[in-house]
Amino acid sequence: MRNLGIPLLAVLGPIMVLAACRKDPAMSDNTVGSGPTPLTLDIPWWAEDEFYPLNLPADNPLTVEGVALGRKLFYEKALSNDYSMSCASCHRQEHAFTDPRRFSIGTDGSVGRRNSMPVQNLAWEHIFFWDARASSLEDQALRPVRDPAEMRNDWPTVEDRLRSHPEYPALFAKAFGTPGIDSMRVVKAIAQFERTLVSFNSAYDRFAFLGDSSALTEPQRRGMDLFFGEGHCADCHMPPRFNDQNIQNVGLPGDDDLGLMGITGNEADRGRFKNVGIRNIAVTAPYMHDGRFATLAEVVDFYARDVVLSTPNLDGHMLPWLMHQVDLDHAERADLVAFLHALTDPVFLSDPAFSDPN
Repeated sequence: MRNLGIPLLAVLGPIMVLAACRKDPAMSDNTVGSGPTPLTLDIPWWAEDEFYPLNLPADNPLTVEGVALGRKLFYEKALSNDYSMSCASCHRQEHAFTDPRRFSIGTDGSVGRRNSMPVQNLAWEHIFFWDARASSLEDQALRPVRDPAEMRNDWPTVEDRLRSHPEYPALFAKAFGTPGIDSMRVVKAIAQFERTLVSFNSAYDRFAFLGDSSALTEPQRRGMDLFFGEGHCADCHMPPRFNDQNIQNVGLPGDDDLGLMGITGNEADRGRFKNVGIRNIAVTAPYMHDGRFATLAEVVDFYARDVVLSTPNLDGHMLPWLMHQVDLDHAERADLVAFLHALTDPVFLSDPAFSDPN
């Protein structure tokens, strides 16, 4: 595997810098008759992935109006039964659109059973939720509204609220070309917005792809070498998004969550969970599907010393652990944590194009 930590493409950096810029997909002045305005996802050249290309459904193309509507709906509390919760309540921008609480809290105080997942770089994904129970962003967005542990609402109520709103009927007509508000249009708009939440502007990106040799500290450089080398982190967390879209059992101790098995009923899927991209990981604590680790140091300690090698469904990617090839001392673990901080994209975390427009 080639080491993407080495800035071999640095010479192209000055030419490609503009590719990393973002545009605010603001609402256009188009009338309903002229139709929605097509929108091209704005990503840098190094975000291209030959193994997992962009997954943009033909029946829900990105449009300027659709993204703007989806952004408004993402922050809309009328989706919940008591007007107290929106998608953003458990997916906060400053935390890479996840929840800093171990488990999110529903409108009636119900406590969720899994840690909220980050919403970033999902335009490439094919499976959603920790247990992979949804196969599209639209399907994912449909579920929290009627989940009794989350928004505790029903879609007919949400549709009536939006239809009676002074702004939404016109916004939906602009976004979809014809009048009408229903649950599928709501989730299509939210999914459009979520597909624009791309993050590729970290210190690592500047070092590896834009030729900025000063972007990483010495500990971060050492940690990068470990990440792509003897730490075997990149076996599962591969650039450009630092995941591989697999569903894996990594040998967590004391875990009674069935994971994918809860969906399939297959014993071989016990304890298997979606591999989550780790960009911006320094701001997405706590970690793992159950939020058991409060810090990155705890995560690294787990992989360094606490993987349960006797786990029946241990993923094949964990072979280096079975072969006792992963042996990191405390200084190396600290360097790994330092490198993980280099995956933070501060522009993404504060980009006004993704903030609450209401």
